[in-house]
Parts: sequence; structure tokens; C-alpha cells
Amino acid sequence: MKTRAFCRLAVAVAAAGATLAQAQEASTPFLEEILITGGTERIQRLPGSAHFIDSDALARFAYSDVQRIAREIPGVSIQVEDGYGLRPNISIRGVTSERSSRITLLEDNVLIAPAPYAASSAYYFPTAGRMAGFEVVKGPSAITQGPYTIGGALNMISTPIPQSVQGNLLMEGGEDATYRVHATYGGFNTDGLGFLLETHQWQSDGFQSIDRGGNDTGLDVADYTAKLAWAPADSRHRVELKLQYVEQDSNQSYLGLTDADFAADPWRRYGVSTLDNIHTEHEQAILRYEFAPSDNLTLKATAYNNEHARNWYKTEGIDLDGSSTADSLSRTGWTDIIGDINAGQGRGGYSVDQLQAILDGTLDTPAGSIDVRSNNREYYSRGVQFGLNWTGTTGAMSHTLQAGVRIHRDQEDRLQYDASYQQLDGRMVLNDIGVLGAAGNRVVEAEAVAIHVYDQIEFGNWILTPGLRYEDIQLDRMDYAGGANRVLSGSRDNDVQVWLPGMGVSYLLDENWTLLAGVHKGFTAPGVSPGVNEEEAINYEFGFRFNSDKLRAEAIAFLSDYENLLGVCTASSGTGCDIGDAFNGDAATVKGLELLVSTDLAAATSYSVPFMLTYTWIDGEFDTDIADTEFFGDVSKGDPIPYIPEHQYRASIGYETMAWGVNLSANYVDEVCVRAACGAYQQTDDTFTVDLSANYQVNDMLNLYGRVENLTDEADILGRHPYGARPNKARTATVGVRYRF
Repeated sequence: MKTRAFCRLAVAVAAAGATLAQAQEASTPFLEEILITGGTERIQRLPGSAHFIDSDALARFAYSDVQRIAREIPGVSIQVEDGYGLRPNISIRGVTSERSSRITLLEDNVLIAPAPYAASSAYYFPTAGRMAGFEVVKGPSAITQGPYTIGGALNMISTPIPQSVQGNLLMEGGEDATYRVHATYGGFNTDGLGFLLETHQWQSDGFQSIDRGGNDTGLDVADYTAKLAWAPADSRHRVELKLQYVEQDSNQSYLGLTDADFAADPWRRYGVSTLDNIHTEHEQAILRYEFAPSDNLTLKATAYNNEHARNWYKTEGIDLDGSSTADSLSRTGWTDIIGDINAGQGRGGYSVDQLQAILDGTLDTPAGSIDVRSNNREYYSRGVQFGLNWTGTTGAMSHTLQAGVRIHRDQEDRLQYDASYQQLDGRMVLNDIGVLGAAGNRVVEAEAVAIHVYDQIEFGNWILTPGLRYEDIQLDRMDYAGGANRVLSGSRDNDVQVWLPGMGVSYLLDENWTLLAGVHKGFTAPGVSPGVNEEEAINYEFGFRFNSDKLRAEAIAFLSDYENLLGVCTASSGTGCDIGDAFNGDAATVKGLELLVSTDLAAATSYSVPFMLTYTWIDGEFDTDIADTEFFGDVSKGDPIPYIPEHQYRASIGYETMAWGVNLSANYVDEVCVRAACGAYQQTDDTFTVDLSANYQVNDMLNLYGRVENLTDEADILGRHPYGARPNKARTATVGVRYRF
């Protein structure tokens, strides 16, 4: 994996900066283009559901984990996997959560998944700790962002260039040898030339311990960003170049625990996972140009290129009958081994006690019996997008019209091998490195053209937002033999065109109350599996908003009527299907309710008591019987859609003065079924987690803060995929300092 010249330059420039520029919502000329919602004020007039978390809200807890941040937004569900949010599983309104593959992920309004069309699983996710804001759009507003429009879109806003030269420095340290440094320096001069230098460094030993392998189950992330801009106050032209590079090394595993071992020590990891490690490199370049020929017309062009490489070296399974070789392993997956132990039954001539002894490291295994796969893949995602924004009037109606075209290409290239090991005296011993390409040798490419038109029409007390999206997608998959020499052995292709209309309506009852409703057609591309249809759903929402100086509230009911629910096989799904294959889930229905209340409970002017409550109820179920499949299993009508909690809420309250503040948050998530049939050992625990933060403003430049995550040290099973029971993050205390100048 080679770093391109522009990224080497970005690293050198960003590393020279030692300070951090505080993100301000109005501090950059490109922020309006980057934002989907337009910010908190404009959200109040949107007929659809949208949410924006700004830098002030982020500063209360100073999280580096996007999972803890996103739970503030109603309708968002999280399947916890690693406890740090390195590769989060995010769902919006009941879509499949796995690897956030069914929502449109963006950074600065540019697609950010490694290969959004060809392989949408987000094995790269931007570093949440360097972001200035997060926004989510759902409902008809989501058709401006594709290709995944059933649930919605999550856009992450990077640190903008400040209006004047300034800097901040954030440094924090905590338990598990964890530290984080976030620093930038930049601003504009009087001639309209701007720059930003940024680095985000994050390390931890992790909160789990590996049997006989030490306690390094953590991460090492080095993230660098550089921006250059030209935006004179008297010019109608603006240009910005963003260069970003991030490298990550983390000792993360797919292997979980049996239920008995989880009950004894939830933060244990088996010794057979001691070699598990993922190394990634990501490079991004974005060039933006904006021209405003008049005060009510803006033309935009954005060119982007994302390149991502990753190699996840992790144990996949074990050969119990001794018939496998490194290039042709006949293995039993760890999911089956752990399932058998939970059920009290043996497998392959091994008793339950012997299977447990393999996991405990007290039973030696035959030579070549343990499969450790090099999941080596490279991706690119590149394209150009053009936009037009026009505001004006026609008769008694005012319009805010936006239109866009995106020409996009992406690719996933996998060239993998299986190495074989054996366990001797509790150690992993290499027997055979394996054959390159034998565990995956293929390329999947996608070309897509996306067009959208969306108009916000206002007249009297009414606001209408008709919109239309068109996606034309060509997918090609080439399978190879011959390792790195690559001899074509097979191919597949798929060509999809789809029209996605939508309409939102809101009525302003008075200056505080707004009624809203919407309907739109949602879509997910089907991949290249034979006989698999695209995922489509008709989506409805209805609700109200209330907004005053002291109180913001909303209640929105939604319904997604799926014609076909799509299942896509990945290694993280923990199923025995062929990675990349897709499966029809037929008809399904997801309905729910989203509530939000945000207010200041204080009547005084010398202090504030911010309070926020978000609640989500989701009922998702299959509408038909499905014969046993490798992905969904044996499904009966009425079975729940996996990993979607029925009830979840987050409540936060604080006490803040000019000098200091304390904030407390409590988060509850219902248990979920991990398989549709939801049999024994196919359900997670419900969980209640409390976080506490406090800060003290020493002077205008210096702020001290502390944070405790999982204050009561809850230990719950929050996932059973990929292979076994997986815990939440243990109680973790952190202290930090923020310095501005």
C-alpha cells in the first residue's frame, strides 16, 4: 500500500501544525455546500426529518466514538462490535445495520464508503474525533443523497477553515493507555487566501485481554488533513482543495465468546485470536469550485478521489477432521463451534469439553488445523459532481431549487489467502502461509450516473418539496484464478436503472407549530448475484415540530413498505454464505415512531440546565415465509428483522455556567434478535449505559475536562456476530485539556 504524493505532502504539512482550529458554523465559505440540511435554523422549515449536531453539542462529551454521538439522533440504531466505532454498524429507520452498508455515508457531502456501489460495507469510516458536526436526513429529503435512500444519509462535516487565523489544541489521556491529540491551525487572510492544517492522533491498548497474548486489543490511528482555499469577499468565485490521509492499525477480531465465558469475564479474548489485526490506509483528495453569477444562482463543481487499502488478518475457523490444507481448508466456522458449546453438544468427534479446551488453549490441535485469513482488499471511489442552486419566485410562490449530477466510478479488488496454523501449548504456530488468491481473487467494479432535482416551494403557510432522483448503475464482477497472475475464471454483471420520486409537505400552524408529511420511493442496489432483485420500499412519514426560544420538540411516525428486503453476505455477518452474494428477503414492513425534546430547564440567566430526550420505537418484521437461506435462515411471516431494537432512548441533562459545566447522559437499547427465527443464543441483552462529563473554563483560552464512559461498568452482550457474544466498552475514565489561541 503506497501513499500517493499528494498525501505525503498533506502528512508533512499537517504534522508541522501544532494547534487546532475550533469549528464554527459560519466560519467557512464552503460550509453551505458541505451541509445537506443547511444547519439547525433551516431544519425547522424542512418538510422532512433532519437532525444536525454542531460543534457546541459535540464539545459536551468530546467523544471520539461515532456510535455514542449518533445515538443522540432519533431513528438511528447501532450494532456495537468493537466498542470504539472504528467500523460502526449504523442503521436509520430499520435498514440493515451491518457495516453501515444501507445508508448513504458522506464526508463533506462526498461519498465516503470505500466503494459505495460495488462494495458498500464501510470498512473505512472517517475519524469521528476530528469532525466539526454530524447531520442525518431521512424521508423525502434523503433523495438528494444516494444511492441508499430507504433509511437516509449521514453526512460528517470536517473542520472548516476559520474566518480568521486561530488555533486550538485538544489533548486527553485515559485508562487502557489511551491518549488522543487533535490539533489544527489555519484561517483566511484579507486577500481571501485560506489554509488549514490538522492532525488527529489516537492510541489505546484496548479494554479486552487476550489469553496468553497480553492486553493489546486496541488501536493506533494517525489522521492528517490539509486544506487550501481562495475565496475573496469581492469575488463570485471560490476554490478549495482538501487533502486527507489516515492510517490505522488495530488488533481487532471477529471472534467473540461463549455465553458461559462471557458471564465469567466479558472482556476476555481467546488465544486463537492473538494474531488478529487490521491495517488500513486511506487517501482523499477533493477539489471544489463555486461560481455565483448572481445573488440567487450558484453553480458548483466537485471532483473527488478516495483510495483505501486494508488487510484484516484474522482467524476464520478450524478443521476438526484433519482433511484440510492451507489452499483448500475444510473448516468449521467459530460461529458453529461457539454455538455447539452454548447448546452443550459436540462436533466432528470432539466433545463439548474438548471444543472448550481448544478455545481455552489447553488442547493442542493438529498441524494446519486453524485457518487465519489475510483479508487483503484495495478500493477506489472517484468522480465528479455538479450542482445548481437557485432561489427565486414565480407568482406568489418562492423557490429554493437544487439540481445535481454525479458521475461516479468505484472498485473493490480482493486478493486473499488462507494461512494455516496449529495451537501448541496455547500458542499459535504457523504451518503453511497458503496460496495467494485461494481465499478470494476477484474485482468488482461499478459505474453510476445519478441525477436529482429537488425544489422547496413556499406559499402562504405551506411548504412543498417535490423531488426526483435517477440512478443508472452498471456493475461488473470478474473472478480470477492463478493468484497474482490472474486468469479470468468467470464473470457476472448487472445493469440497473431506477426513478425515485418523493414529496414532502409541511404546514405552519403558527410561528411555533409545524405539521409535516412525506412519501418517497427508496432503493438499494442489488449487487451482481444471479436472480436477486434490487431492494425497494415505499416510505411514508407524518408528524409535527414545535420550536420556541426555550423548547424544541418533534414527533414523527414512519413506515417503510418493502417490496423486497435485500441481504448481502459479508464476513462480519457471521453466516456461512459466499462473501459478496446477495439474497432476496421478499416483502417486509418497518414502522416506527421518533420523538425528540430539547429544552433549557433553568429559569435563571446566570446558568443553564440543558435537557434532551430522544426516543425511537421500531417494529420491523418479514411479511412472507422464506425457505432456509444461507443468509436469512428459515424465516416465517412475522419474524423480526435482525439487529433492530424495538425500543431505545437517550436522555441527557447538564448544569452549565460561564465557568464550568457538568453533563450526564443515559442510553437504553432493547435486546434484539440476531437471526430472524430468534432461537436460543440468538438474542442480545438489553443495555443501560450512563456517561458523565465535566469541564472547567480556566480562562478564555484554557478549558479542562473529564469524562467517564459506562459509569456503572455494565457488561452486556450487544452482538453475537460475527463469531460469538461481544461486549460493550468497559468503564473508561478520561481527562483532557483544550487550549485556544
